[in-house]
Amino acid sequence: MRAVVQRVARASVRVRGETVGEIGQGLLVLLAVARDDAEADVHYMVEKITGLRIFDDAEGRMNLSVKETDGALLVVSQFTLYGDVRRGKRPSWSEAAPPEVAELLYEMFVAEARKTGVRVEKGSFRQMMEVELVNVGPVTILLDSRKLF
Repeated sequence: MRAVVQRVARASVRVRGETVGEIGQGLLVLLAVARDDAEADVHYMVEKITGLRIFDDAEGRMNLSVKETDGALLVVSQFTLYGDVRRGKRPSWSEAAPPEVAELLYEMFVAEARKTGVRVEKGSFRQMMEVELVNVGPVTILLDSRKLF
């Protein structure tokens, strides 16, 4: 699994002009599923993302997690994080999971994140989405579960 995690003041996602997910302060998570990802990747990413200490404490140091700040997650499926452009100019998507597998693990990620007590909103799987955000800092973290197993 790959994720781009952005600390936001607010974020929203729209499908065909209708808002389907919206948060205030928290994390926008752009999430991609690889073809060989499994439940262990989901658990690792949920624990890592909800525990990231990237929010300011009383002294202005990044020392608090989204859980500790009563923030929320907006989770948006983005298979393009597995676009490979090492050869040519057109991306290859061969590392991305097929949609049926990706959707299952994406929904599992959302369900597991909700179990942590964090409010979780989401985009619409396999839909053209418009994502809007106000990145604070800016703070952007790249995560890849495969680089840790």
